[in-house]
Amino acid sequence: MVISEHVYKACRSETTVTSELAKNPTETPHKIAHRLFGSDSTPHHTGKAPQRKEPTAEDLQRALDCGKWGKSQPSELFQRIYHDVLCTLDEDIMGNMVSPPLIGSTGVCPLTIISTIPDIVRHMSNCIVRAEREVYLATNFWQASDPARLITNAFKELSRCAGERGNKVVIKVIYDRGNAKQFLDNHQPVSEKEWTGDAVKIPPSSEIPNLDMQIVNYHRPLLGTFHSKFMIVDRRIAILQSNNIQANDNVEMMIHLEGAIVDSFYDMALITWSNALKPPLPCLDSPAALDNLGSFEQNTHKTLFNEDGSVRGYTTIKKPGRPAYGNESASGHASAENRETSMPLQQNGSAQPSDPTTTNGEAPAAGFQNQDQRERLPEHTPDDPHYDVDIAAEATRVQSVISPTGSESHMNAVTRQLNYTKNPGFKGDAPECAPGEEMMPYIPHPVHEPFPIAMVCRKPYGGEYVAFGCVDLTDTKEAPNNNCVYTPQNEAWISGIRNAKKSVFIQTPNMNAVPLIPELMAAAKRGVAVYCYVCLGYNDAGELLPYQGGTNEMIAHKMIDKNMHIYFYVAKDQTKPINNKFKKRSCHIKLMIVDEHIGIQGNGNQDTQSWFHSQEINVMLDSHEVCAAWIDGLRRNQNTHIYGKLGDDGVWRDSEGKEAEGSIGVDPGRFSWAKGIIGAVQRVRGAGGF
Repeated sequence: MVISEHVYKACRSETTVTSELAKNPTETPHKIAHRLFGSDSTPHHTGKAPQRKEPTAEDLQRALDCGKWGKSQPSELFQRIYHDVLCTLDEDIMGNMVSPPLIGSTGVCPLTIISTIPDIVRHMSNCIVRAEREVYLATNFWQASDPARLITNAFKELSRCAGERGNKVVIKVIYDRGNAKQFLDNHQPVSEKEWTGDAVKIPPSSEIPNLDMQIVNYHRPLLGTFHSKFMIVDRRIAILQSNNIQANDNVEMMIHLEGAIVDSFYDMALITWSNALKPPLPCLDSPAALDNLGSFEQNTHKTLFNEDGSVRGYTTIKKPGRPAYGNESASGHASAENRETSMPLQQNGSAQPSDPTTTNGEAPAAGFQNQDQRERLPEHTPDDPHYDVDIAAEATRVQSVISPTGSESHMNAVTRQLNYTKNPGFKGDAPECAPGEEMMPYIPHPVHEPFPIAMVCRKPYGGEYVAFGCVDLTDTKEAPNNNCVYTPQNEAWISGIRNAKKSVFIQTPNMNAVPLIPELMAAAKRGVAVYCYVCLGYNDAGELLPYQGGTNEMIAHKMIDKNMHIYFYVAKDQTKPINNKFKKRSCHIKLMIVDEHIGIQGNGNQDTQSWFHSQEINVMLDSHEVCAAWIDGLRRNQNTHIYGKLGDDGVWRDSEGKEAEGSIGVDPGRFSWAKGIIGAVQRVRGAGGF
């Protein structure tokens, strides 16, 4: 495979959908995309991947020429993946959902959150309130709920602040609530009567007079789900998260990005919107690439860290030789020895044990300052909002809330946090965690130079014949199918696995995409350590439908082999996986880390729907520092690595040899498809935790 001249020239151009829309804000993004590139957000049948060939040094240099890397230097692994991503664009230059000159860029990541939906939405709400000109919010599913109230309260507060400044702020919201009208027009405008209804409950204009609200409902029938979840504020901040705006029991992941990469998100958002923006976005002529890195310029951000870059108030224990992602003990309950010595991987792997009662000579605390020396901060909730001025203040507040109170243990405080909104009173059974593994929902990153980062996305594909927006089910070639596979997102995942030298880590709700499984097994056979964290029972009913790939239990049973380590998600306060059907402790993170420095994070699951049909937005970054912090955060914020490992037969059992409650087993039976129909209906209704 080589990068075609067509793609090469497009990537090296300076013209984008954003730059052209800035010249004429009344034009529609899809018309601009067609004029520039002959394509837009309309799905394209990409078919199977061509025969892959080893790229030459010249091929890799050609790929480097197709990005704007600034002073950063992409690693060889990044170059190889990026090359393979660009090769997918020969058939459809807009297959990555972004103008080609903006695919490869740079950025910084001041904050990662690995926690429940309310914690992520708290940060989103703070960013909304701090907006000055515009907010663009995208989610697959919007459900009137406590997390949604955090957002709508922020809209009200932003309107108040804008009124005091004497300006209006433009708000764009796009979500997917499928309806029949989308057979005629995929992008359905949402009326105020609809958005104020019981299902959504966004405030009426009278309650947010200083906001100019426009909402679109986007879906490509039948299967082209708008699965994207991101937010852009003032074209200075991009937030990319795994969660929808709803209440459930999931632990999720979010990253906050700044720098030139925000311009890439902005362009993608315009292409996604497709139709006229009424009113236009006011930041069309204000590129992020020309601005400074806001969060890193705030002195308060630096106060979160010790001189060595470690987070203040946390013990750190570094031990050599420990696996990055899991224990090597048998299935189920880890031994006490393994539990106590299982520590996060550190960058240098050096043995630097620290006194568990101190951190650089300071008393530890479960939050960025010693909580014994300050008052507990009130929690930011829908009923009692508390907005903060910056990331440092937000992080301190959240960590204050998760700190034990009175005689409360740290683990009881964790249970309280995980129970918020959905499961009050549910009990945890995990012992206190070892020093160095305290839960840290907000993971701030110390100041760093911009690193290479690329968009690796995919268009929505309904398996449709696109004529007047309709689907021709009488033509077997046009009817819903899994033909849209050779896409930037999928190729980034496959190329990462194929080019891995040491390790591949995946955390995903489901893992059953047909092209993925053999690639992982081949990597394991050549000696790459493969770690897969999946959620027991996640949407099992839907995964049992024909052509969906099967459940996590079915797939794990087939995959277990040497160097292949599969785990069921175990929550931080638990000692066993809990089936997703009980809605008590689930995980919805979507992440791949390759060789501990390439991270691919965003919206895409490792399942059939995300691989073949949904619109997915992901980024691929090249940073040892950020990936090391993610690895540490993943270990701190769950017990999967301690208690979740499957046995040699691909089955999880507890210390007494019992399978997890609610397991359907590796063979669900001949009529499992009937359950699948029920699951499919739940997905369409948004009840499946998509």
